[in-house]
Amino acid sequence: MTATDDRLPISGCVIAYQEADRIEACVRSLAFCDEVIVVDSGSADGTRELAAAAGADVRTNEPFPGHREQKQIAVELARHDWVLCLDADERVTDELREEIVARHAAGLDHDGFEMPRRNHYLGRVVRRGLFWPDRKLRLFDRTRGHWAGTNPHDRVELEPDARLGRLEGAIEHLSYRNFRHHLRTIDSFTAIAARALRAEGRRGTLLDLLVRPPAVFVKSLVLKRGFLDGWRGFVIAAMAFYYDWLKYWRLLAQR
Repeated sequence: MTATDDRLPISGCVIAYQEADRIEACVRSLAFCDEVIVVDSGSADGTRELAAAAGADVRTNEPFPGHREQKQIAVELARHDWVLCLDADERVTDELREEIVARHAAGLDHDGFEMPRRNHYLGRVVRRGLFWPDRKLRLFDRTRGHWAGTNPHDRVELEPDARLGRLEGAIEHLSYRNFRHHLRTIDSFTAIAARALRAEGRRGTLLDLLVRPPAVFVKSLVLKRGFLDGWRGFVIAAMAFYYDWLKYWRLLAQR
């Protein structure tokens, strides 16, 4: 199927829940795609109406089946095999859009493309630590890839013989509205992650609690030079420590 007007034969795919303050910018950043699918899991704050007004084809799927599953549903609803997937707190930058348009004009010579994310944290873009380059595979041929991973940390997996390309333009990621939002996200995500690991047969150990949180703290702050982002780099490393500690404590407590 060909795209209409000057839009590319690519389907933008987004999942959302209670994202009234961010969904419009996300959808509009995908305006160069032939269609934008938004799969909502029951928002009551006007997310669906705002997404539709911005030009998206809005579908509802509830109860929420999980991040990986909901994103795969959005991909399967798309008209085109080539899909570009975003979260509601992300948007395509001008540089990334231009790069995708140019690569499409030249012929997409890979089965999927990964790109960095430009992560905002507490009012500033951070360029080091765990938040950069934070490459994600988001543009792919759905006949050659699908959403996988362990919830809530989903990821796209390509077929073993698929070709992976790299784009330099970034996704803009407005990760947390504020520090309290970061804490709430950690609370929610660690509970989901612990349940998912338990379902896979994983059991928590004291070694996990003693080794993994300090290791991710050192990786973020020292090995990936998060300290160069100042106090934000320290907070990000500390929150990564807390995330891993809480996840494995919850997994251990499920014994």
